[in-house]
Amino acid sequence: MITRVLAAGLLAGLFAGLAVATLQTFTTTPLILEAEIYEKAAEKAALAPPLDRGSEARVILVDAAAHDHAAHGGEEAWEPRNGLERTVYASIATIATSIGFALLLLAGMLLSGDAITERSAIAWAAAGFVVTGLAPGAGLSPEVPGMAAADLVSRQAWWFLTASLTALSIWLFLRSANPRLKALAVVLLFAPHIVGAPHLHDAEASKVPPDLAARFAAMSLAVQAALWIATGFAAAFFWQWMGRTRAPSRAAAPH
Repeated sequence: MITRVLAAGLLAGLFAGLAVATLQTFTTTPLILEAEIYEKAAEKAALAPPLDRGSEARVILVDAAAHDHAAHGGEEAWEPRNGLERTVYASIATIATSIGFALLLLAGMLLSGDAITERSAIAWAAAGFVVTGLAPGAGLSPEVPGMAAADLVSRQAWWFLTASLTALSIWLFLRSANPRLKALAVVLLFAPHIVGAPHLHDAEASKVPPDLAARFAAMSLAVQAALWIATGFAAAFFWQWMGRTRAPSRAAAPH
């Protein structure tokens, strides 16, 4: 059983991840590259020493990042180069994410006793997207480089709280026949949004145009939904395929 889960998860993640990685190349990646142009332009402007026009003296403001850069002999943090190298690394990350999704879906359906079919797997995948993408994205939308954001720990804590409560809410609402539990599920679903996600209320802190940020947020959620659905379908397909290929060999085995 464990071998079948691992094999189906790996195959599903590989095929679904490759498909969605190709989709990312033509959707979210160009938006990220465009946003990085604004981000780097803003960083260069911040590092440029201002000139006092009233005299020949220059007033130089020492930036912490520039100071660290000089202190380490001018070495910059490594990052993949744009083009093929960046595409390869992004694709590997997407495939790894898809494998994780596939294993979660298969484990969840097995533990709940649901039949692993394409239809049920897509339903589970849709719920997974709501839990990890849509619900948290309603409060904290996906961000491109250069976007102003609140404290990372606060955002991670809110995301984890929202995802956990949303998962519990969906489970109670769909799996329980008790009206009180269904009502509790609705309360849990909206609770983190009533509390509110942490935000940095500084419109001038963002380095990218609002329309670019909005397009990336919408496209990123759409790609994430495609990844969940494709992974769910592929996981069920390979699970059933492996079951069919094993059945004849067992039947042919001597008793």
